[in-house]
Amino acid sequence: MNASLRLPSVVGLFILYLPYASVAQTTLSADTVMQQDEQTIPLGEVVITENRLQLPFTKQNRNIQVIDRKQIEALPGHSLNELLSNVAGVDLRQRGPFGAQADVSIDGGSFEQTLVLVNGVKVLDAQTAHNGLNVPIPTDAIERIEIIRGPAARIYGINSLTGAINIVTRKPENSGGSARAYIGSGFKQDTANHNAIFNGRGIQLGGNLVGKLATHSLYGSHESSNGYRYNTAFRNHKVFYQGEITSGRTGAFSLMGGYLSNDFGANGFYAAPGDKESREIVQTVLAALGYRGRVTERFTLSPRVSYRYAYDDYRYFRHDISRARSQHHGHSLNTEINGTLQTVAGDVGVGLEMRNETIRSTNIGDHDRNNFGMYAEFKTEKINRLLLNAGAYINYNSDYGWQLFPGIDLGYQLDEHWKLVAHTGTGQRIPSFTDLYLDQRPGNIGNPHVAPETAWHAEGGIKYAGRRLIAHANYFYRDIDDFIDWIRETPEEPYQPINFSQSRVHGISASANYRLSEPASAVAWMAGLSYTWLSPSILTTSEHLVHSKYAIESLRHQLVASLNLAMRRFSVSAITRFNERITYKSYFVSDMRIAYRFKPGEIYLDAQNVFDVTYIEAAAVPMPGRWFSLGVTYRM
Repeated sequence: MNASLRLPSVVGLFILYLPYASVAQTTLSADTVMQQDEQTIPLGEVVITENRLQLPFTKQNRNIQVIDRKQIEALPGHSLNELLSNVAGVDLRQRGPFGAQADVSIDGGSFEQTLVLVNGVKVLDAQTAHNGLNVPIPTDAIERIEIIRGPAARIYGINSLTGAINIVTRKPENSGGSARAYIGSGFKQDTANHNAIFNGRGIQLGGNLVGKLATHSLYGSHESSNGYRYNTAFRNHKVFYQGEITSGRTGAFSLMGGYLSNDFGANGFYAAPGDKESREIVQTVLAALGYRGRVTERFTLSPRVSYRYAYDDYRYFRHDISRARSQHHGHSLNTEINGTLQTVAGDVGVGLEMRNETIRSTNIGDHDRNNFGMYAEFKTEKINRLLLNAGAYINYNSDYGWQLFPGIDLGYQLDEHWKLVAHTGTGQRIPSFTDLYLDQRPGNIGNPHVAPETAWHAEGGIKYAGRRLIAHANYFYRDIDDFIDWIRETPEEPYQPINFSQSRVHGISASANYRLSEPASAVAWMAGLSYTWLSPSILTTSEHLVHSKYAIESLRHQLVASLNLAMRRFSVSAITRFNERITYKSYFVSDMRIAYRFKPGEIYLDAQNVFDVTYIEAAAVPMPGRWFSLGVTYRM
């Protein structure tokens, strides 16, 4: 298959491929399907975690996708990166698999245009968004992942130009603990290391303490591997704590802290073919302290302070750190206060935010900047059948001045099941310190004169929510001015970022999740299908032919198909993904999990890339072939 494949071909290929997909696609665990009678289709009562106004999933007017806890437990894989790769519209481009390194973007945007958050706290890396997924949270600590498609500046401020990913951690209801251990291999030999078999292993531990006045959760994980090809070994450690302490009758303090250390071989990650011997070490510290209290019956106040430290040590020659080594220390301090007022007409949300970003770097230099934001929004359901949510975010940056980001969502309930939705909004992406100041000649050099990207987005669609089916279809148009790309005119020149183009994207997204079996059936089936079509165009001001790093690498077609089976203690989950990029061949990748549940836990077998497909997601890094993992979980 080649990159010229278009929509009719994709549909035809999917129909031909469906027999394979029906044997190997995603599943909810046995408990999920057994509870379908109570939950109908999952997610109906999930409350989307915004920092001010909260809305259940079924009432949202935005195009939002959620990976809930039951899906996390059922999907093949053990990392955040692997979970996100199963969501249509999310472009997860891995350089290092199994959670080592990846870039994430949404609906044809760049990796710098997607904001990652943890419980609403920004995990914004001012050095580079290559580090945006360095999140210090084991997957066993995640309750759900919320993906907001389209500009989220009205909610979260700058750098959520094409969307946001919010990771929501688990809140324990009972004291207890859990353990998970797994091993895996592709059963291929490392010819550079005495023909050892490539393999990996991991362990996750967690514990909860629930009292009358406080709850505490502590999770830790270790993962390591000798890789899947030359110089791709890695070691990954994560520790995460979360607590909540009741204060009076109507208030509570929340605490959060995490640490990540990741050491991996970076063969081909950034400068192939010369970086065959490169290595990278990254560390992240994330901490937050917040309070939520009800001042009056109608007014709630929530102040919060958060801090993130990021260390990045890139060694072009791993055996000689005296040359071609880059070290970066980044600090960000964020303070915010959010308030919600319930009125007769509707709910009002207001807030203030202040953020300081600092970097100390060997090849970027020493820099800092400040950002201030003020925001307000209004939500009402008082108009018959209409849900309206409108607001604006006013931003001041010490380098770029003032900006205003308005937005509005509308939802019209046609009947009990059908709903029309529409959204329009704007956003901005401020250049990273790498964009501005990097000096990595002869390969790359920054540009201190590059300006922020700005975007306008509009979309409309229809949603259906029933007892056995949840579905939606949307069309969107996005217009980005001053698009930043790293370009050069000749191979002898270094890449440099400039605002050289305008990006226009037309897109269609659709998804459906359907429960095939009756609630009382001994065998429970669940099927899902999601599709995204993107038509991007680049309007450049350059009069010369240029080589671009990022402008023409987005997806054109993306399809995710799933089929889930549960029968008593057994469950089978499998997922098939089809991707076609503008500048790369199309490919199918299929993953599968078979699980057996016993009283205190579960044993499972994962098969990833079942058909041993050869493909590349980013740079010059071929992804692993067929890989098997055997795991066991134990819950107390």
